[in-house]
Amino acid sequence: MGATTIDELTLAEEPAAWEALGFALDGESCLLGGVRIRFTGSGSGRGIVGWSLRDIHSTELDGLPTTASERPAPAEGKEEAGTHPNGARAIDHVVAMTPFFERSVETLKAAGLDLRRVREQPTPAGAPRQAFFRLGREILELVQEPAEIVARAGGPHRPARFWGLALLVEDLDVTVRSLGDSAGEIRTAVQPGRRIATVRRSAGLTVPLALMSPDERAQASR
Repeated sequence: MGATTIDELTLAEEPAAWEALGFALDGESCLLGGVRIRFTGSGSGRGIVGWSLRDIHSTELDGLPTTASERPAPAEGKEEAGTHPNGARAIDHVVAMTPFFERSVETLKAAGLDLRRVREQPTPAGAPRQAFFRLGREILELVQEPAEIVARAGGPHRPARFWGLALLVEDLDVTVRSLGDSAGEIRTAVQPGRRIATVRRSAGLTVPLALMSPDERAQASR
């Protein structure tokens, strides 16, 4: 069994809303790097409602809706699906939230996910810790809910849940300009050498969506 990778993400989103933001769709789906995004409409839930993974030991991922995929991964060098008209070219990371950090980390490790590091520093939103799992070219960022949210939502015994997506774009300034009022201001990302902007709720998406630049330090050194 090889390394675990993402085959497909399922979003309870209207395809037209993504097309309006400059994503090139093939029917009710699109490709971002080597990952297919399938849109099932707003009546099927909210945000990310599931994913399929290759080479997974178990589909029990502490509440994250998961199916096993037998579809082969893209051949080496053919992962890129091309750049969308808005400049998006791949998924940078998928974000999930958990009220019980240690439980979720151990469950994901037992299922075969490759834990690369744990960051013991709070995010700007107040999440105290994050774990980063490598899934091929993409990352799963598992975020511990702040204590006040855990208490308000009923305690730590709830399952983990998907939260949002961050996409890699070719040129963040160009992408943000193309989106007009649908994109927020560009700011410095937590990741060194990178910048980030979010897609505003007024764009009509239910999944929180961020847009990220490549590592601009590497580009500057070329």
